[in-house]
Amino acid sequence: MTQIISIANQKGGVGKTTTAINLSAALAKQRQKVLLIDFDSQGNAGRGLGIDITLLERTVFDALIGRVDVNKCILPSPQEGLFLLPSNLKLASLDAFFQATPNPEPFRLLEKAIKDLKAEYDYIIIDCPPSLGLLSLNALTASDGVIIPVQCEYFAMEALAAILSTITKVQHDYNSRLRIEGFLLTMYDPRITLATEIATQVRGLFKENTFIIAIPRNISLPESCAKGLPVGSWRPSSQGALAYAALAREVLDHDQEKR
Repeated sequence: MTQIISIANQKGGVGKTTTAINLSAALAKQRQKVLLIDFDSQGNAGRGLGIDITLLERTVFDALIGRVDVNKCILPSPQEGLFLLPSNLKLASLDAFFQATPNPEPFRLLEKAIKDLKAEYDYIIIDCPPSLGLLSLNALTASDGVIIPVQCEYFAMEALAAILSTITKVQHDYNSRLRIEGFLLTMYDPRITLATEIATQVRGLFKENTFIIAIPRNISLPESCAKGLPVGSWRPSSQGALAYAALAREVLDHDQEKR
């Protein structure tokens, strides 16, 4: 059964896109067929997989508004078993499009666009934008679970209140099956006191809902994005690659437990 997981936090710079790319690739290495949906108009998930998003004629935006079939927008990636539903700046015009063409269910656009894809993939991972607007609400409404990256730096805890409030609203109004898959500590450096304090707070507050693995600060992660490759392909023995491989195993284990 397909699992749809959003990577969401309205705070920017917490590792959403890095996590979306590398978790997707790590799951694909575990012989899962994975679709990564780039749901941010910046298109960084596509760039991180070596796609020139400025040349794209068909993107997730075109599928959302019904201009083309979603299958015609999907691209292969450098990682076997991983496919991409890309985006670019066109996605930023979605609000304006539906102001001109009202839709009675604006938060179910993505859910409807991908409903026929479920049989094709084991996992669908959605890279959400750094906001809690129309796009993020669409992603959460379409999802079974949400992973919340938590940067181990100042103001991390304040950002969690907003995303948790949004998740509660979506659960109540649009998607009762939505669950928190886990809080993921990112950019973790055990040598920094604040990082260990944030990690302790998150694990204390959310206990079993926090992933065991913490994603470390590791130069291989930004390097791999610049190269247009998942870190597991660019530097397979790096700490970043090993951490995302461990995260993929945790996600698979959680899925097995639920079944």
